[in-house]
Amino acid sequence: MKFFKIAVSLFRMKKWSGGMVIIGLAAILVLSYGLMGTQPQKKQSAYDFFRNHPANDSHSKDTGRLSPSHMDIKKATKSSIRPHFVNVEGLNDLYASNNISKEESKALLVWSQMRLLLSRSDALPETAQGIKEASVAWKDLLSMIEEDKTMKSSKIDKPEDKTCPYSLSTINRTTSSNGTILEIPCGLVEDSSITVVGIPDGHNGSFQIALEGSKLLEDQNPPIILHYKVRLPGDNMTEEAFIVQNTWTNEHGWGKEERCHAHGSARNTKPKVDGLVLCNEQIVRSTGEENLNTSHASGDVLANVSQGGAHATANFPFAEGNPFTATLWVGSEGFHMTVNGRHETSFAFREKLEPWEVSRVKVDGVLDVLSLLAKELPVSEDHDLVVDVELLKAPAVKRKRIAMLVGVFSTGNNFERRMALRRSWMQYEAVRSGDVAVRFFIGLHKNGQVNYELWKEAQAYGDVQLMPFVDYYSLISLKTVAICIMGTKILPAKYIMKTDDDAFVRIDEVITSLKGKASSSLLYGLISFESSPHRDKESKWYISNEEWPHSSYPPWAHGPGYIISRDIAKFIAEGHRRRDLKLFKLEDVAMGIWIEQFKNSGQKVQYTSDERFYNAGCEANYILAHYQSPRLVLCLWEKLQKEHQPNCCE
Repeated sequence: MKFFKIAVSLFRMKKWSGGMVIIGLAAILVLSYGLMGTQPQKKQSAYDFFRNHPANDSHSKDTGRLSPSHMDIKKATKSSIRPHFVNVEGLNDLYASNNISKEESKALLVWSQMRLLLSRSDALPETAQGIKEASVAWKDLLSMIEEDKTMKSSKIDKPEDKTCPYSLSTINRTTSSNGTILEIPCGLVEDSSITVVGIPDGHNGSFQIALEGSKLLEDQNPPIILHYKVRLPGDNMTEEAFIVQNTWTNEHGWGKEERCHAHGSARNTKPKVDGLVLCNEQIVRSTGEENLNTSHASGDVLANVSQGGAHATANFPFAEGNPFTATLWVGSEGFHMTVNGRHETSFAFREKLEPWEVSRVKVDGVLDVLSLLAKELPVSEDHDLVVDVELLKAPAVKRKRIAMLVGVFSTGNNFERRMALRRSWMQYEAVRSGDVAVRFFIGLHKNGQVNYELWKEAQAYGDVQLMPFVDYYSLISLKTVAICIMGTKILPAKYIMKTDDDAFVRIDEVITSLKGKASSSLLYGLISFESSPHRDKESKWYISNEEWPHSSYPPWAHGPGYIISRDIAKFIAEGHRRRDLKLFKLEDVAMGIWIEQFKNSGQKVQYTSDERFYNAGCEANYILAHYQSPRLVLCLWEKLQKEHQPNCCE
């Protein structure tokens, strides 16, 4: 009221202009005084965040923490409606207070800064499921950690830890009216295999091999990552025989089946999986033709094939009374079945149904199972027994800004791959000196034992950053944002590199190559300048018109390995914090889209393509070689040490 009376008296003054100036100054003083109580918040460590963040904090409170004092970013494309924050089931559980120590929380540095990203109304389609399942896995992991601490403090002898075995056989099986079951405790990885030795014992019947996942409490049945059904031929093979492959989930039921007929067309125009056809060529042959083609089929199968059927084919690998050995193995793109030494079928991985999710194998139907063997399973090392553990630990980062942060995308049960990287290119002097920091970005696993092994690994080596969601391929772009957050806010770096855990990176050559490149506005890697969205719904990279309405993508670098400059990483981290950038499920293309927006904001982007970043395989003089198994990674490193030349192993 006092201020109002002063204003009225000033307006009665004859010198109106002077009065207006005084009013303006007074208003500024009042506003400044009112804002004095607003102090900038102190930066929280991951440890402080988990200590002080109650489980029932509302998202509106989180939204209030977004400070307008941060540098505004000029946006190329601005949505008319900015995404808002929504409540996501399980998210509070992932950010509830816990008893994790400050030292342990170093594996959660990025985790603590991703809550708002996961709360967006325009989140990727699988985000809600990934968070819900992660909350269950996180609570189980915290319980296991707490139990371990209690036993250590009480000096109680801890029962022998469950481990992730390298192989399992029929000794571990359970047989019931529902068939033969083999539990797979830590999922499958690339090159894992399931071998079934059996004898079909019923004509005109069928048997199934199912790879099942873990089910949530509210689910009636577990998801089926692969359902492999064999329909046997009838008497004299006159009934049609076929193989059907499919998937099943509680949410969508059965997927689209893929069928291979015993006398199907030899032409196979469908896309290949890991270079292999979906169905082996099944050729219709008359009785006379069979004798000319016996070299193409297994002798065991031919021994009992009738020569009289009109549709008889010696190519079909299963028949009543004939023993067979069938090996189902995991490739990089899908599952493959080999029967009696010959490739028969392939099946591409489907969204949210990936090999790491497999928790058991179930075989049932008209089949006498003689043997069931799983091998090449993911195995975690006993870190207490690792002789060179100190040499494998992430070195301390002492500089305020490092030369480069390398974010390696990995999956929880890929233990062997990570150890191969620690013993190979992570031993470069630039890494050991702390100039280059390498961190693995890993989502939670649905298997409790895998998460516990992963937690121990993170504490042993200090190079793992856990993500607050289950590691679905469709959520991989969230990791891309995470490495940008880490490279700009947690471990500030001049450059940020993204790569995969099956890639070999010549760090020395990367650093040398960057010396001649721009230090800002840079995208460096194997760049695709002309590409279009996949509109085939069966494709792993399918993109709908709603997700991307344009006929082509902006330039993007292939995902196995690329480098961006700090200013681009900062633009991405800030753009997602401000909800100005759209999420996109293909992470390498997403990076290209975000860089396009960075360019449209007035920046001139340096697109630098280098063919020495090999997207698939290895070639001499490589900078990066992709699809390298742990054995090949170690072999490449040994070659570099002995020959001092970037030569491939295969």
